[in-house]
Amino acid sequence: MASTKQNAIEVNNVSISYRILNNTSIRKTLFKKKQRNEVFEAVKNVSFEVEEGGILGIIGKNGSGKSTLLRSMAGVFSPNSGTIDLHGHSVSLMALGVGFKQELTGRANVMLSGLLLGFSEKEVQERMESIVEFAEIGDFIDRPVRTYSSGMHSKLAFAITAMLETDIMLVDEVLSVGDERFRQKSMNKMRELILDDSRTVVIVSHDIATLKELCNRVLWLHDGEIKDIGEPEPILDRYAEFMMRGEDV
Repeated sequence: MASTKQNAIEVNNVSISYRILNNTSIRKTLFKKKQRNEVFEAVKNVSFEVEEGGILGIIGKNGSGKSTLLRSMAGVFSPNSGTIDLHGHSVSLMALGVGFKQELTGRANVMLSGLLLGFSEKEVQERMESIVEFAEIGDFIDRPVRTYSSGMHSKLAFAITAMLETDIMLVDEVLSVGDERFRQKSMNKMRELILDDSRTVVIVSHDIATLKELCNRVLWLHDGEIKDIGEPEPILDRYAEFMMRGEDV
């Protein structure tokens, strides 16, 4: 029977490129008539859909365009071509190094993140202590984020997104950072969040077991292009074999 759910995310023919400056000294750059720059195509003509309540995993080797695609879906930057339609749904991005103002305290960043997600100051304040408690970073919540370790960054990022629930959650490797107890706590919270059939989740991860457990579809990116998309188990098994052999399978 065909699904009656509407799409929460539609990505159509999206391409994203970066211009890479050559490693040249300032003096050489100033006196060169023409500076040659290399253009790197991170994402190449990618199209897919995620229905409301769907949990899509994105996997691929390093440099395959996973995080670039996720950040574009979050609106961090626009694609060079193609379109991304979230159909008016609220969206949050859970990723290291994205969205935090380094000179502000963790508490101030919680407030700023909540306001940017469309919550009122009162709504954020009502959830503040739950976020602080879940993050487990102690007195660092009132210190500048620039003093945080990568683990603290990930804990606070997860806590904000988990407690300030949006329609679409984009998760970039955050589930795999932190101590074992916090990882298990995060996994349990993620399971709780995605039980809501109206919440749509996209998870970028290298962790095959996590994607098999949480996702109902998986997209395999390879060198910026879709290599496969569909049921998690067969695609993830093929990906594991590919990574073991180091060649196409």
